[in-house]
Formats: sequence, structure tokens, C-alpha cells
Amino acid sequence: MQLGVFIPIGNNGWLISTTSPKYKPSFDMNAEIVRKAEVYGFDFALSMIKLHGFGGPSEFWNYNLESFTLMAGLAAVTTKIQLFATCAVLTMPPPITARMAVTIDSISHGRFGINIISGWQRREYAQMGIWPGKDHYNRRYDYCSEYVTVMNELWDTGKSDFKGDFFQMDDCRCLPTPTAKIPIICAAQSDAGTRYAAQHADYNFCSSFGVNTPTAVKDSVARLVKATAETGRSCGALVSTMIIADETDEAAMAKWEHYVSGTDHEAIAWRDSQAEDDPSRDPLAGPNKRKTFGMQKLPTQGGVLVGSYSNIARMLDELSEVPGVEGVMLTFDDFLIGMEQFGTRIQPQMRSRTSLLQAA
Repeated sequence: MQLGVFIPIGNNGWLISTTSPKYKPSFDMNAEIVRKAEVYGFDFALSMIKLHGFGGPSEFWNYNLESFTLMAGLAAVTTKIQLFATCAVLTMPPPITARMAVTIDSISHGRFGINIISGWQRREYAQMGIWPGKDHYNRRYDYCSEYVTVMNELWDTGKSDFKGDFFQMDDCRCLPTPTAKIPIICAAQSDAGTRYAAQHADYNFCSSFGVNTPTAVKDSVARLVKATAETGRSCGALVSTMIIADETDEAAMAKWEHYVSGTDHEAIAWRDSQAEDDPSRDPLAGPNKRKTFGMQKLPTQGGVLVGSYSNIARMLDELSEVPGVEGVMLTFDDFLIGMEQFGTRIQPQMRSRTSLLQAA
């Protein structure tokens, strides 16, 4: 099973709480985390893009770096790990994104990929006057399909004359072409989004929800496996989950309960009010999954594994056995401590990583 780390490009990581570890994002902190990931044999690191925080007493995600420039810097100080930046498609024309990707491909010597997001949080774009209106929710995957098609044409041939509903290229050029294939990742959860991923992406995140329910993601993964079989392409399922670990289950659960006690309900309410704009009621679509799995009032964006080092390893092994799962992307309550715990105490106990560690 592949391992990745979802690096904290936004303040306070992924815990929406006033009692969780607090930190502002910086290049130095993220560089230290990604270097640790290289030492421990992680396969990839990914940074999100967030343009407007959720606020509240925790000021959740009010402070953010920019994804492409951060990953360009990390490409220069790493040697092995695959690096993914996130593209908010409404903010940049595809030829500009394609050229930025080629540049980071050159810096990283072929270790760069792009995570494509369609844009669900209206306020991020309305603040800049670029929100296209509610119809975007209904056609966002058509938009992304054209976006990725233009980039692939430029990367493959250095030229695009693509004509679509959203983009019209006129002898558009992008040279040099990349030194290696630039993989595309997305995080589509709905039925329509999963079909888009199966047609255009190399990997798709099937977000886990629930506390200590590693296999709860199986329905979302099965949906991707089915859609991929219909397209005849390869699109692997990646699962994102948070790790809260300690010597014993009791100590780890005490930390989690402490974070829950400080849940920033104001920030969560703001997040959920934005999600209500989306007309989709698909139970596996992004924000709807929190309700499906009873997570809407907890201080997290997705699934959480809480326990002793050995139990975390066991649950990750369970996750690896879900048909279609190719990898897991991890977040931590405290990233620097969490990376050390994972590399020295958890990963050595994982059956799904043993053979890779022995080979290394």
C-alpha cells in the first residue's frame, strides 16, 4: 500500500478545535515534514489550496500558503518523494497550470503531479469576483474534464487547438513538454464526480469518515472500481485519514476527547453553510458524507484512527485489504511528532508495508 502525507499548508492542520495543537503554516515546517516522509519511505506528499478560512475562535484555515509555489520549493529540497500541488480550476487557465507543472517537473526531475479540485466553497471565489454562479455545481465536472484535456494535449504535444464549452485554444503552445508523465489526482465522491475521475484521473481520493472505522470507505471505493472498469482506464483509490496515536488506546483516546471538547462549532457551522449551496444530495458526496457517517459535529474534515501504535497499524492493514485501495494519505494532530511516531512505531508493524521496507 502506498503512503502519502497531506501536509499542513493551512493553520492548525485538520482539527477544527480550540484545544488541538496550534501552528501557522510555513515553508520550513512543511519542508521538515516532507523530509521526514522521505526518510520513512513515504511515496508522496500533497498540499491543498484554500483561499478563505472557516473562521471561528480557532481561526481555522484563515492562514494558508499557496500550493504550487510551496511544492516548487519542496521539489528543490527533496530527492525521491512524489509531490502533488492542488489546482483550483476556477483561478487559473489550464495552459498556465500546465506550464507551471512543467516547471516544477523540471525542478523535481519528474516527481510532480496535480490534484484537480472543482470548487465547492463559493466564498473562496466570490471574494475575488470569479464565482461563476450556482450552475457551476451542475457542470463542474464538465469544466474539469475540459481543463484536464487541454493540459494533457499541451503536455503530450506542446500544442492545443481544443474547442469546448468552457475553453477554446487557438494554436496554444507549451514547450518544453514534461520529462515524465504528470499524474492527475482528484477527490470526487459523488456518482458524477466518480465517473469523471474514472475518465480523467490516475488516482481518486475516497475520503474515510468515522472514528476507527477504516473500512467505512468501501462503498466509495467500490463505486470508483465500478466506474473505472466501465472506462477501461486505471484510476487507483487513495484514502485520506487522520492518525492520533500514543502508547496505549486509552492515552490516544484521551487526546482525541480533549480535541473534541474544544470543537469549534462556529467554524464548523460556517463550513456547513457553504456546503448547503451544493444541490447534490448524493450521500457519498463530500459534505453529505459527514451526515451519512454522523461526523458533522466532530472537529474533523474526515475519518480518524485513534489508538495505540499497534492498533493503528492493524487498522491501516484492514484498510489496505479493501478491494481497490492502492494507498492512504495521512494527517496528524501534531505533524512533526506524528511523523516520528508513524515512522518509528507504526509503520514497522504494518503488514501492508513490510515488504516495501525490507526492499528498501
